Amino acid sequence: MGVADVSEAPTKPGRRGIWGWMLFDWAAQPFFTVVTTFIFGPYFVSRLTDDPVSAQAAWSNMATISSIIIAILSPVLGSIADQSGARKPWIAAFAAVKIASLMMLWFAAPGSPLVWPITFMILASIAAEFSIVFNDSMMPRLVSREDVGRISNTAWGIGYLGGMVVLIAVVALLAANPQTGRTLIGITPPFGLDANLGEDARITGPIAAVWYFLFILPMFFFTPDAERGKPLGQAIRSGVAELAGTLQELKRRPAIARFLLARMLYQDGVNGLLILGGTFAAGMFGWATIEIGLYGIILNVVAIFGCIAAGFLDRWLGSKIVVVVSLVLLLTATIGIVSISPGSVLFGLMPLSTQDSGGWFGTTAERAYILFGLLIGIAFGPVQASSRSYLARSIDLDEAGRYFGIYALSGRATSFLATLSFSLVTYATGSAHLGMATLVIFLGAGLALLAATPYPASRSK
Repeated sequence: MGVADVSEAPTKPGRRGIWGWMLFDWAAQPFFTVVTTFIFGPYFVSRLTDDPVSAQAAWSNMATISSIIIAILSPVLGSIADQSGARKPWIAAFAAVKIASLMMLWFAAPGSPLVWPITFMILASIAAEFSIVFNDSMMPRLVSREDVGRISNTAWGIGYLGGMVVLIAVVALLAANPQTGRTLIGITPPFGLDANLGEDARITGPIAAVWYFLFILPMFFFTPDAERGKPLGQAIRSGVAELAGTLQELKRRPAIARFLLARMLYQDGVNGLLILGGTFAAGMFGWATIEIGLYGIILNVVAIFGCIAAGFLDRWLGSKIVVVVSLVLLLTATIGIVSISPGSVLFGLMPLSTQDSGGWFGTTAERAYILFGLLIGIAFGPVQASSRSYLARSIDLDEAGRYFGIYALSGRATSFLATLSFSLVTYATGSAHLGMATLVIFLGAGLALLAATPYPASRSK
């Protein structure tokens, strides 16, 4: 099987169809940006309980459980998708689970049992990732081989823009300072939201749910789906059998196997940064919702421009160069943020003033954290978007579902190890810094293996 000649794809979606597909990222991203990373996650760690270290570990455990379930089922669902043909019914079913789960986050009031927000976050995370499997597998049928990297990065950039729009709205209009009761722009939050009860953070679940519902509609209306294939029962049996054959087939396609293994490792580190980065800062600096939100806005602004630039670089230099450069930046950033303490940076080699100048990010350590965060903002979109186009250029159309299912597996199969490593090290040492340091291992190992992988991965080496 050679490189996918997606220029001969039977589907001709037109501009509305392409935009409908790209708007899926716009619809999906606020869950990751506002709920998981910058608002609800830090609220869970710093305000839902009185023990931020244990709460960080509980949040990590939530991600670990989600990752294990996603890793087991994603390739199975991808293979079933190839047999059943149509992707949209699957996306619709998982959208219902995701939307209902996000709505329930409103009830995660301070002092309430952690088990319920953890349960609904697990359900929302699983549904979100399964939807991505089916959406990604649509891509090779919609765009040419030459344009796949540009479209993938553009969609990712649009996603970050959507996440940033929601994040700005939350920070400016809803998230109030618990002391003053005023938002960033000096107004009282609408709807009687009380920051002392965490309502400014809890509302992000319902907001992300409504946003997702509204903006996946263009994909359903305008983006053509594959033809309906086998009935569900037959598709499940055939899909499971096909998955077993695909795993055997990887022995004869060592370059793709090596790429998937490399991605499995470095995506663990990326997932860890996305899940734990905001909560790590909240635990270290005691940032409230407004400060976490501002940090997220800064990163998302940078991420949008990073994805736009990467889209052109992907077409000019290829997906592999974009991924490698992104991983180098992420490694540098991770080592940098781990090296920060309230009074120093670079593991104590550079002392910093602990005086707070007032205002947002008033200490030198906080500003240093933001500088390293800019590297994360530049890189974490391109490393994922160009990984997606790397695979799309390496497979055939009729195998997109199963290989993107295995691709999802490669992004989740061991991702529980990154969050589990954080939890175990944090529990054992009482230091979230040492827990975060474990992410360097995953990023570095993935980069080393990717360097030895040909591009496209359909080539032998």
